[in-house]
Amino acid sequence: MAKPLVIDEVWQERILNQVSGIQYGQVIITVHDGRIVQIDRTERVRYEQSPAQKQAAEPLKAGGAGNPVVDSTKDLKAAQ
Repeated sequence: MAKPLVIDEVWQERILNQVSGIQYGQVIITVHDGRIVQIDRTERVRYEQSPAQKQAAEPLKAGGAGNPVVDSTKDLKAAQ
């Protein structure tokens, strides 16, 4: 049978300190025998893409420029 989890004010304060300020991430609380023994905090940082990165990430549209790798290969063959 599982032991009831007891959280005193010290652990409440520790948990609140770990959770506060996180925009993206997780807080993992590890419990052994009904007692908190560990708190893990993983924080993620997300960066906005610059307009150039957004354009580079978009797939090429039909009728647009071709594949730059293929085009450069054609240029190399034409130069030979």
